[in-house]
Amino acid sequence: MARSLSNLAAVPPSLDTKMLVEKQRAYFETRVTLPLQWRREQLQALDRAARKYEAEILAALKADLAKSPEEAYLTEVGNIYGEIKNALKNVKAWMEPRRGSAPLIIQPARAYQYADPLGVTLIISPWNYPYQLSMAPLIGALAAGCTAVLKPSELSPATSGVLRRMLGEAFPSEVVSVVEGGAETSQALLAERWDLIFFTGGTQVGRVVAEAAARHLTPTVLELGGKSPCIVDRSADLEVTARRIAWGKYVNAGQTCVAPDYVLIPPELKGRFIDLVQKAVRSFYGADAHTSGDYGRIVSHRHFERISALAADGQIAFGGERDAPSRYFAPTVITDAPLSSPLMQEEIFGPLLPLVDCPSIDDAIRFVRARPKPLALYSFARDAAVNERVLTETSSGGAVANDVCVHFAVEGLPFGGVGESGLGGYHGQASFDAFSHKKSVVKRPFALDMKLRYPPYGGKFGLFKRFM
Repeated sequence: MARSLSNLAAVPPSLDTKMLVEKQRAYFETRVTLPLQWRREQLQALDRAARKYEAEILAALKADLAKSPEEAYLTEVGNIYGEIKNALKNVKAWMEPRRGSAPLIIQPARAYQYADPLGVTLIISPWNYPYQLSMAPLIGALAAGCTAVLKPSELSPATSGVLRRMLGEAFPSEVVSVVEGGAETSQALLAERWDLIFFTGGTQVGRVVAEAAARHLTPTVLELGGKSPCIVDRSADLEVTARRIAWGKYVNAGQTCVAPDYVLIPPELKGRFIDLVQKAVRSFYGADAHTSGDYGRIVSHRHFERISALAADGQIAFGGERDAPSRYFAPTVITDAPLSSPLMQEEIFGPLLPLVDCPSIDDAIRFVRARPKPLALYSFARDAAVNERVLTETSSGGAVANDVCVHFAVEGLPFGGVGESGLGGYHGQASFDAFSHKKSVVKRPFALDMKLRYPPYGGKFGLFKRFM
């Protein structure tokens, strides 16, 4: 949909958020967002804008996180094109009422589940994948027939600015608005009444969002994080395991919500595993990752100092080199960290990989189950029964056998957490469902009005047992 010059989606932080919400609500109440044609037009406009601004997006990701164009396209830009294409292809089917089954006692009847757009929604996105994690929920909002206010992270200002310009050009503010700013802006937005709040970020801030939403009984999708473990069995192909874990850990300099957070490994495998991870890192980034165009940087000096403090827990097996002015922190493996240390208690969100001695799969399962449920869990074993046991005896938002992070990219799978790692899911149809209300509908004719359900009930007990 074309924008009007008087309704730009580029909203300055000084804008009265109440007026913005009221403007979007008034637009939503016109019911213009309900038809399939409107939804497809918005998705097509989003696709055109993304392609037009692709070079600026790649440059912004380079500026914010030192991402190479290739990594940025692999982990952010490319899958957004796929999400839009999937939504355009399937939104008609997603909108169709889903049939249910009516019991005999209310026959004749037809039962359905309708998908109603929730309405005016707030999307608060993070800094680590600032483009992908802003656009993916927005696709779901538009496909579901909702309007959206997007609040990008102030820690990725270049990407936030591109989103403001790009979406401001593609949409009027009553459909999509971008609001930039820091914590005070987020607080002002959270004080308003929304029909859904979609938040991606840390567990601590997620609790604040949930508390704000509870004041208005607003539903939420909370995409949080946690300490995602890798469990390595003795039967695993250790070289492939090390290479895959190293890739998932050090992509985006470890600043990935589903990155491996620590490795549970039999003690006798630890030395060879360290050597193989170091070998993989050298094959990825060369002898000095500082000079590699494919290795990112820590997003801010505050986060750099936090990671530096965490690295002091335990012994550095390799890595540990750093440069504060450029926020470079080398791929690092750490051993012998106390389980009570911040390194083993907090989500790392950086290029530190602690190894924990774990003699058996029984010990690994107990270790994981004794801690908050992670966003992701990774199990490595040639023995399929070992992987299946880990998958069935642990709880996590998602899981992968013999690889890491790749479940995020599977088109047909919902992505989300459980417990402290999140609430709700998205991607593909799950995104549409996240921004929709599932309304139960029963349709009956006036004919054939069975008297069985009406009083008096005397003598009907046997019939109830038979027909219900």
